[in-house]
Amino acid sequence: MIRRLLIAALLLATPPAVAAAAAAGGGPVVVQDPYLELRSGPGRGFPVFHVVDRGASVELLRRRTDWIKVREAGGTSGWVHRGQLERTLTPTGEPVTLPAPTRENRTEHRWEIGLTTGDLEGANVIGASGAWAMTPTLLLRADAAQTLGNYSNGWLGTAGIAHVFMPQWRVSPFIGIGGGVLHIEPKATLVQPEDRTDSTAYGGLGVRGYLTNRFLLQAEYRQFVVFTSRDDNEEIDQWTVSFVYFF
Repeated sequence: MIRRLLIAALLLATPPAVAAAAAAGGGPVVVQDPYLELRSGPGRGFPVFHVVDRGASVELLRRRTDWIKVREAGGTSGWVHRGQLERTLTPTGEPVTLPAPTRENRTEHRWEIGLTTGDLEGANVIGASGAWAMTPTLLLRADAAQTLGNYSNGWLGTAGIAHVFMPQWRVSPFIGIGGGVLHIEPKATLVQPEDRTDSTAYGGLGVRGYLTNRFLLQAEYRQFVVFTSRDDNEEIDQWTVSFVYFF
């Protein structure tokens, strides 16, 4: 099964070219708030590094969900929340209208971070994940998880790529391939076995659905091949559910 998943992922991993970001509307606007906060990235987790005073004008460059990249007259550019820009005016004195993100705007995000739980061959899995969207359909992913079992604990770290078939849909299937490292620490017994650290490869498939314009829920199945130092390799299954924030 894993071989078929790997072949399918390689065939589908090259998507057609798509626009990197939608335009925010273009043109200059005049700040009406006491100040406009410019952040280093499209999210409240990014620091405010510059402030534009009331009466100054800024140019709208591009949009990513609820965040707009702007540039002031001096050349400094940063990200501003849509709520602040809705209290700006055009040079003719008309209010600026920026509609809420549409379904299509969801495909414009570049980063994803998530919390994961699930099962790895009978052991509980708790972990974190991250992804960078190279295009709306192709993700570069990394995951780190702790495994908690009845007879052993350990950790699993992986990196790979995923192809999302229809990112503009509210619910879309995806497939992925990758590899990583699995470390197992057996619990104490009368005869203490040695810890194991082995390399792995996986093929996976899943489905992801948008809960809001900022969050999605993702379910995934992966089949791992563990390359052991013994004569035969092992195959193990993993099922996970992830709560993902994207920006």
